[in-house]
Amino acid sequence: MTNQDSQKPYFNWMKFRPLYFILSASVLLIGLVSFVQWNFNLGVEFTGGTNVEYSFESPVETEQISKSLEEKDIRPTSVQKTGDSKIYILKFGEVNEEQKETINNSLKAIGGEKSALLRFEQVGPAISGELLRKTAYAIFISTFVILAWIAYQFKSVKFGISATIATFHDAFIVLGLFSLLGHFFNAEVDYLFVTALLTILSFSVHDTIVVYDRIREIRRKHGGSVAEVANRALSETMKRSLFNSFTILIMLIALVVLGGNTIRWFAVALMIGTISGTYSSPFVAVPVLVTWEQIQKRRQK
Repeated sequence: MTNQDSQKPYFNWMKFRPLYFILSASVLLIGLVSFVQWNFNLGVEFTGGTNVEYSFESPVETEQISKSLEEKDIRPTSVQKTGDSKIYILKFGEVNEEQKETINNSLKAIGGEKSALLRFEQVGPAISGELLRKTAYAIFISTFVILAWIAYQFKSVKFGISATIATFHDAFIVLGLFSLLGHFFNAEVDYLFVTALLTILSFSVHDTIVVYDRIREIRRKHGGSVAEVANRALSETMKRSLFNSFTILIMLIALVVLGGNTIRWFAVALMIGTISGTYSSPFVAVPVLVTWEQIQKRRQK
């Protein structure tokens, strides 16, 4: 790399660090308020109970479905329409074989002979509690390993902690927005959501490592203040990061639009995580690192 290249002016990304922090804090606060107000719309995997997906011959009113089942002494906890106007998802508590048959007969009487049971899922409370614990363990262990590995590779705990903050930022963004989506659009937090969340953590840290590696290389070859190095690293990696994210988003948008109801919210979670991860690597992980190093230098002086 020539000396002329090393002196080339780069956009001052770090000048707007307060704006990045305010934007992130605002979205996180919205998610926190939503969680406190409405919590999550938990799927049967976490709450225990039964999910029934049923296809009717023609659209019917949800009130009609509830009333028909209540006449048989079976009360659904919720009845939801899907993207397909003829397919409905019903939630119940624990259902035995006799009740299952009653549900099927009642729904067929409403929907006609061509109506059919598409899915019947039943999960006991013991399984749901175990899954919840394992989910928490998986997120904690994966986050700790990521922190330790980055700190080791970059020979600084500051890199590891800054990357972990960005990772938690993405996870909380997805959780907060899914609380909103659950309240307004009945989006469920289920085992596919957990899969999406863990995938998002790996994607987020991958983008952060790319930027961090460029920071390390520029610092070693050319030196300069931490803000100057960060500005150059972000300018040189921004286009690559955006192109990479756009290709992922195109695929996910196709899944949201064309995919079935079972995977639609899984794809939405990945979309939110992809956008948040693309943002957090340059505008959370790097600003936190730069701010930390600047504060440390001021204290040393």
